[in-house]
Amino acid sequence: MALSILRLHPNDSVAVALRDLAEGEEIRQDGLRTTQGIPPGHKVAIHTIRVGEPILKFGQVIGLASTDIFPGEHVHSHNLSYIPSAASHAMGNARQVLDDLPDIEDKMFMGYLRADGQAATRNYIGVLTTVNCSATVARLIADRFRGTEMLADYPNVDGVVALTHKSGCALSKSGETIDLLRRTIGGYAGHPNFAAVLLIGLGCEDNQIRSLLEHNDLVADERLHTLYIQDTGGTLATVNKAVEIIRSILPDANAIVRQPLPVSHIKLGLQCGGSDGFSALTANPALGIASDLLVQQGGTSILSETPEIYGAENILLGRVASEETGHKLLDLLSWWEKYAEQNRETLDSNPAPGNKAGGITTILEKSLGAAAKGGRSDLMAVYHYAERVTQAGFVFMDTPGYDPVSVTGQVAGGANLICFTTGRGSCFGCKPVPSLKLATNTSLYLRMQDDMDLNCGQIIDGDASLDDMGAQIYRLLIETASGRRTKSEILGYGDDEFAPWHFGATL
Repeated sequence: MALSILRLHPNDSVAVALRDLAEGEEIRQDGLRTTQGIPPGHKVAIHTIRVGEPILKFGQVIGLASTDIFPGEHVHSHNLSYIPSAASHAMGNARQVLDDLPDIEDKMFMGYLRADGQAATRNYIGVLTTVNCSATVARLIADRFRGTEMLADYPNVDGVVALTHKSGCALSKSGETIDLLRRTIGGYAGHPNFAAVLLIGLGCEDNQIRSLLEHNDLVADERLHTLYIQDTGGTLATVNKAVEIIRSILPDANAIVRQPLPVSHIKLGLQCGGSDGFSALTANPALGIASDLLVQQGGTSILSETPEIYGAENILLGRVASEETGHKLLDLLSWWEKYAEQNRETLDSNPAPGNKAGGITTILEKSLGAAAKGGRSDLMAVYHYAERVTQAGFVFMDTPGYDPVSVTGQVAGGANLICFTTGRGSCFGCKPVPSLKLATNTSLYLRMQDDMDLNCGQIIDGDASLDDMGAQIYRLLIETASGRRTKSEILGYGDDEFAPWHFGATL
């Protein structure tokens, strides 16, 4: 008999509705009768919960009952209130040997090997900007190479892409804000998925090219070219000069070909957006299995979105490889609590209307699903936003929960592949890095097949196990890293999703 609800832990006071439950419906497997209609992905009480008592899901507290709740009642924002995280901060007590992962054969992929030893999954030429004032020029340059004619003779070049932003001036010339911007742009300028980069400045901005290069230990050379609009002679002169430079670059960029490389060269950014009540049951834990498989082969997997591990930090702290790593993670969470307070918010402001419509009530609940993307591997290191990731294995990078900003940090840190789970239907791409979209439920997949690469709702449907889906995701990662185009690439996403994290005063 197909299940109607799923209880995730023996101690849980709620279960997840796996389908629409009608008012007054008898759920024979648990002897419940619903007191109102409950949408799929939402929670139903399985025993009486008195006002003020904790509500448990996955065996962890996701909030308190704000009224008495009786068996069969819908449990959501109307009767569940938020409390700050009380998750355990014990470190290293849950490390384990992962000897039960699915068997896989794919241990190589077809990638581009750069001169500095980094591996690429795509082969773009990038046009980056120091400041918003050079954004239009960058786009005009890239527009000259749109379509098939200009690149027809260069089949190994994926395209010329302009990545622009809204900052670069009217901010302090030193300090955390501009350092963060420089680190982000520098990470893209050195990213292996760019065969070459052209960096465009205006000339009078705070974020000067020379300072940006020095901050990132970069030098202008045959791979990294720079132009100032004011020095070159204005918009059209700069566009024409840039087009000449890119034309001269194209033959060498096209000459590089894919070759077999170990999977250990893959750096995978883990993301979730538009999460729903099924995220924690299907796509996220399946992606966690794929992440563990990648780590097992010496690859790197990057979990991020710091506000979205709040309340589930015990899951990561229990797997830290060292107490130093654990304390770095706790320091980040402490910063975020203070940051939210300074802006008159709490971290529970994170769940969006779509998250709540999909069954998620509090950030504590959302985080339990988000953390599942990280699988069960040891947490080896913690990085600041856009910091270059050098440690292989499972690592964490500090980012906001907002997906474009988060992915931008991961790519700046060296991620050459992104895997993005969604329960509501987030539309996203992130040139120069391919982004796979994993649907958490079949209904979403059928509605948005043009955007979704894989239907993880097969797990709920009974057509695939978590292990089967994890292995399938892993194989899809290898195929994508080897050149298979994702749905977001086919649609043309990725030019507008470059979004460096900006905080601090705009002067």
